[in-house]
Amino acid sequence: MNTIQSVIIAIIEGVTEFLPISSTAHMKFANPFLGIENSPFVDLFEIVIQLAAIASVVVIYRKRFFDFKHYSFYIKLIIAVIPALIFGAALKKHIDAALGNLWVIAIVMVAGGVLLLFIDRLFEKTTTTSIASNEASHQDAISYKKSFIIGCFQVLSILFPGLSRSAATIVGGMSQQLNKKTALEFSFFLAVPTMLAASAKSTLDVYQSNPEVFGKNNLTLLLIGAVVAFLVALASVQFLIRVVQKRGFAPFGWYRIALGLSILVLLYTKYLH
Repeated sequence: MNTIQSVIIAIIEGVTEFLPISSTAHMKFANPFLGIENSPFVDLFEIVIQLAAIASVVVIYRKRFFDFKHYSFYIKLIIAVIPALIFGAALKKHIDAALGNLWVIAIVMVAGGVLLLFIDRLFEKTTTTSIASNEASHQDAISYKKSFIIGCFQVLSILFPGLSRSAATIVGGMSQQLNKKTALEFSFFLAVPTMLAASAKSTLDVYQSNPEVFGKNNLTLLLIGAVVAFLVALASVQFLIRVVQKRGFAPFGWYRIALGLSILVLLYTKYLH
């Protein structure tokens, strides 16, 4: 991987991490087009830029994340992340195999897109106060039970790579009578502990099996990728909120379907493999 390739992949990650279109799928699709072959360093690079993108949420919602007076916020995140930790560890072989199959990812992209076309009408009557506020009266917007259920929805993105962690948790939130903005915010928040845990485990695995990838030249690429992904993700979060509030999730659904079908055609014609 060279500098230009690292910047392009980091931009893709920053744009797609919080959008319900699967950042993992986009990186898996983009790598062959950019001539990037699978390697321990590429795996590490994807981990680092995902974590950098997630860090943007902490910056945007810093008052919420560091409001230690309302400890229930942290408990709810811990409860919500537990299902993903359990299933992620138990299904590691399944996950690795699915991530290497572009057919599976493309099909899931299309299926997830169809779901997003109907999600607005399916949950159009949901109403809940936004949880981004620091007011104590808003702390009950999401109960511990709802947090756990949303966390269970997140497991779907583990079982079906290409579904999108963001899409799964947003649908989970709206199924629990949360409005769009609240579901989006909790999806953002839940990404932090989820990706911290996943990144720590994956980085350790890479270090134990291929410590040489942490060389000086590689660290430079990792730094460049992290900075780019972080800055792009800052804008991506705000973009998602604006689009969803004005047009709902359908635009992302149509995009997913178009991209998924395009990849399937390329795979079928053996242009992509």
